Amino acid sequence: MDYQSQYKRAISDPNGFWHDQAKKLPWFTSPENILSESSGRYEWFSDGEMNTCYMALDHHVKQGRGDQTALLYDSPVTGTKQSFTYQHLLDEVSRFAGALQQKGVTKGDRVVIYMPMIPQAAIAMLACARLGAIHSVVFGGFAPRELAVRIDDAKPDVIVTASCGIEIDRVIEYKPLVDEAIRLAQHSVNHCIVFQREQAIADLDASRDSDWLEVASNAEPAPCTSVKATDPLYILYTSGTTGKPKGVVRDNGGHAVALNFSLNAIYNIKPGDVFWAASDVGWVVGHSYIVYGPLIYGATTIMYEGKPVRTPDAGAFWRVIEEYQVSVIFAAPTAFRAIRKEDPEGKKINPEALSCLNAIYMAGERLDPATYDWTREQTGKPVIDHWWQTETGWPICANPVGIEAFETKPGSSTLPVPGFDVQVLDESGNELPANEQGAIAIKLPMPPGCLPTIWQDDERFTASYLSRYDGYYCSGDGGYKDADGYVFIMGRTDDVINVAGHRLSTGEMEEVLAAHPAVAECTVIGVADSMKGQVPLGMVLLKDGADIDESALEAELIAMVRDAIGPVASFKQAIVVPRLPKTRSGKILRKVLRQMVSEETVNVPSTIDDPQAIDDVKQSMRRKGVIQ
Repeated sequence: MDYQSQYKRAISDPNGFWHDQAKKLPWFTSPENILSESSGRYEWFSDGEMNTCYMALDHHVKQGRGDQTALLYDSPVTGTKQSFTYQHLLDEVSRFAGALQQKGVTKGDRVVIYMPMIPQAAIAMLACARLGAIHSVVFGGFAPRELAVRIDDAKPDVIVTASCGIEIDRVIEYKPLVDEAIRLAQHSVNHCIVFQREQAIADLDASRDSDWLEVASNAEPAPCTSVKATDPLYILYTSGTTGKPKGVVRDNGGHAVALNFSLNAIYNIKPGDVFWAASDVGWVVGHSYIVYGPLIYGATTIMYEGKPVRTPDAGAFWRVIEEYQVSVIFAAPTAFRAIRKEDPEGKKINPEALSCLNAIYMAGERLDPATYDWTREQTGKPVIDHWWQTETGWPICANPVGIEAFETKPGSSTLPVPGFDVQVLDESGNELPANEQGAIAIKLPMPPGCLPTIWQDDERFTASYLSRYDGYYCSGDGGYKDADGYVFIMGRTDDVINVAGHRLSTGEMEEVLAAHPAVAECTVIGVADSMKGQVPLGMVLLKDGADIDESALEAELIAMVRDAIGPVASFKQAIVVPRLPKTRSGKILRKVLRQMVSEETVNVPSTIDDPQAIDDVKQSMRRKGVIQ
């Protein structure tokens, strides 16, 4: 069935479409009540009984595929490599689930996981799923106060952590951070299980702490607990506009069905293929496409404890792809911009060594055409932009190559995935015609796998996502559809600036700046202006070895924006910065930059990758007279 047929059926007959997809999975009790609605809230597969860990591990072993490789661990920061078959991983998960049981963890209990990118992180997640417990993975390295906030919201019985994480060549001891978070939290945590790494052995408090290896070796393997499809699998916290993190809830059944569908429909993966999501288990990509999606589908997944550069160099990604014969890689555009900056000529890339690779997928932030073009030209591989959110758990828009491959367009995440009725709305909620920018919204019901609510806060769920447009989920992103129905995401709606009454996307300007041959990375923010309300300010990071006068560069960039967008953009200033402040997942902290330019108090988030970047940018701003 072609894309149009599948897409139309998913929208017009969601019960039939998703019933067919659900049949592909091993349920304990197969669902017959596919989609139900009450007071504007939707549930998927409400009468289904299942277990996510069973679908990801036990089922494959029972089908005779226990010797297939399930998980590959590659850690250039420690020089460690490890391989787990489905049987081996099942044994490890079952025993650690038994260890959690000995600590009193049962169905519905919460477990916070605060781990680096090591196999034990995935084992802990799957062990919770096996018991029907709800895990909440917190990105390893989060500051204690941020971890404490999540502890107080999730109220876990157990915290699972490691003695340390490793950032390139820097060892970060986790146990003192966890101890401080427990001290700060109002909720009392009874147990802490610590996986000891040789790079830093943690001191354990006998009254609360346990050694991972000891408790696992003394535990009996735990069987799978049957849960309802609508029972929560995990809570994943994402940033909220109020400053308080939002606990996105993911259910078991819809999540499994959606991910299983996506592995083939979007990524064109076959069982046994090697799928590499170069992300972290602390983010939604790590949940969906490092741990659950590939294993449910029967593929081989990779956990990579390293960076795209400096572990050891800009050839790191290409080495992993060749060594493990990766079929598909998925990473953020930031990763490829970092590679491009250090290796602009692509000297580390050997196209013959990438013969195994079918496609390169990017998401997590806007894929600028310059990065798209460079990656495609240097690798000779299709580059596929796709757009989704923590809240949806899987792609909203993509090139559905497993169904039907479409021509890509730089700057576009191609077409809505079957199940997502994507619309572009004006401020009054009216659908906009082609090529007019507005708010991106998804007509209800959302397909399986999307968040059913915010943990313990239905009112916030409604206020955050459902109240803006009646009958729609508001994504918070802005963009447009072209005449062919291709979706272009231009950034968060608060990244739209108003210049003399004209609403302009900073994303469009960033596209122009990124096309300059000397520019490695850039961002554009709005700056208050007494005459025009706001004017854009560009900040650019130069490629290594770029030899250009800053004044000449600024003049060229101004001319490029004027030519591409017109004088209405009022783009008159671009400053060179040594780096840009980012989150650990690689997103530029535009809000922080806006606060700096406005000379407001800068609220430095705990997710920042390098706080020194703020001072470096401030110095550049002062040098150019942007701030005092």
